Amino acid sequence: MKKIIIICLFFGLNSCSQDRDISLSPVAITLNFAHSWGEDEISSSDFDELKFTNENEQTLSINRLRYVISEITLIHESGEPTVLNDYNLVDLTNEAGLSFTTSESILPGDYVSASFRFGFSNNLNIDGAYPDLNSALFNVPGLLGGGYHFMQLDGMYIDNNNQEAAYNYHVINAFDASNPNETVETSFSVNIGGLTIGSNTNINMKMDISEWFKNPNMWDLDEFDTNLMGNYDAQLLMNQNGSSVFDLVSITQ
Repeated sequence: MKKIIIICLFFGLNSCSQDRDISLSPVAITLNFAHSWGEDEISSSDFDELKFTNENEQTLSINRLRYVISEITLIHESGEPTVLNDYNLVDLTNEAGLSFTTSESILPGDYVSASFRFGFSNNLNIDGAYPDLNSALFNVPGLLGGGYHFMQLDGMYIDNNNQEAAYNYHVINAFDASNPNETVETSFSVNIGGLTIGSNTNINMKMDISEWFKNPNMWDLDEFDTNLMGNYDAQLLMNQNGSSVFDLVSITQ
């Protein structure tokens, strides 16, 4: 009789332990975005000053920077993927959206990879889908392919006539009005790497703005300053330069 009781207790305890694992509550995660020009941290207090120098040795200012991140994707160690359908407009101009907590939750545990998307993939880049982005004037005119901006980076620079001129480094899908079927998706995935999700996980990222102007394509603002949304080739170059702008700073719990 004692042996039977011990066996029952053993299986009962194991069952309780498994129940605890199964009943882990999903948690939200937070992404924080900082910004720099090379090694120098940037905030909105640095805006509207001709204080930055790009790789092409052109002096420029920043007076607006905002961009969308979406599709936070995590791959569990079991191989099971989870895609959170949240999106966030990071607006350094107004210091808004710099810290973003997902509205959807995920089970705590070990994940072999995590990523987010800069911009929207084609299946989500749909006219009128995001009223808040419409209100923020972040949508793209139908004549340029519709959908939404991925980034607006604006400011002034000293041109080759030594005069101040405007630039509008606006990232959208590469659209050729003469051949709409040649539209190329220019959103891209940013890899964060493996991580453990706990009850209070913060993923701290940094955008190095200077990278948009140099890697792998050195950017000449005298050639590519404004009207870039309708410039198919410029959009492809921007997409290539975007590959190095984000870095993981830390993950805290």
